[in-house]
Amino acid sequence: MTDKPFKPVAVVLERLSVEGRWASHDWRVAAVMEDMGGEPRVLVDREGLYHRVFPGFRAEIHRDEAEGYYLNMTTEEPSLFVSLRFDEATGEAYAYQVTLSYNEAARWMDGGERVERAPVDPATAQWLGEWVEANYRPEKKKRLRPKSFEGKEGRLREQG
Repeated sequence: MTDKPFKPVAVVLERLSVEGRWASHDWRVAAVMEDMGGEPRVLVDREGLYHRVFPGFRAEIHRDEAEGYYLNMTTEEPSLFVSLRFDEATGEAYAYQVTLSYNEAARWMDGGERVERAPVDPATAQWLGEWVEANYRPEKKKRLRPKSFEGKEGRLREQG
């Protein structure tokens, strides 16, 4: 069991019809909600509208991601980031993992993952904001002196 703070969440994916040469539909995160448990299931399936919920995710807080949470909280709309994957047999999208860290989501995208975002509810934003306030300390900037200012005992002396 983990001792990391977390919020249990469920992700709702929406299938959208598109007119395109190579695809008939696309997927997006329609909502993020408090986890209600159970297995993934269809919420809505009618002409032009398809929603499927994926419960059982934990939006965990990791100390080493504090800067990423800070960056998320300082945007106009704090978000939960969802990594999507696709079932090879059916082509259906499914939620794979979630994070509240802007930096972690960026690493996922750098690794080739498809990442969608959804606004977090006010209670989650407050919870994360309080954690950031209590735990995030920006690193102090270090001034690097150019080698040319090292003086007589600097690199020019070493070469001669």
